[in-house]
Amino acid sequence: MAFLKLFNFFQDDKLFQEVLSRFQRSLAKVLAVGMVIVIIAATIQFLSVVVVEVSPASSPLIGHELERVLADVLGLLITIEVLENITAYLKDHKIQVELVLATAITAMARKIIVLPADVSSKPLLVASLGVGTLALCASYWLIKHYRNPIKA
Repeated sequence: MAFLKLFNFFQDDKLFQEVLSRFQRSLAKVLAVGMVIVIIAATIQFLSVVVVEVSPASSPLIGHELERVLADVLGLLITIEVLENITAYLKDHKIQVELVLATAITAMARKIIVLPADVSSKPLLVASLGVGTLALCASYWLIKHYRNPIKA
């Protein structure tokens, strides 16, 4: 009897797609809650780093400290963008390609900004990051341009 119900479940495409859709929505909600927890924890960590770095007893906010703060800020932005991707999926049940590309561009910018000083010894890394960033930006531009064509 159970086998027959399972067989019918796989035969009924509409029922199967509905169950998959519910699973996807539930999973997206769990991911969104997880991202909120990560954002809260990262914000608390970021604020504690800023308080320690800006305190009068510590050295001025330059050099490695500034790079760490920038990396943390951009990391938070990326996390918020990922949460936006999840919530946009929950609203429209579609992957927002522009949002995904914007998140990827932010991640690439973060990587470039926080590159260590000795990166000049790795020209292939620098070149590949540049090419990757240009490719992402070109993709974003193409999608924006052709979704919202300029009317002359």
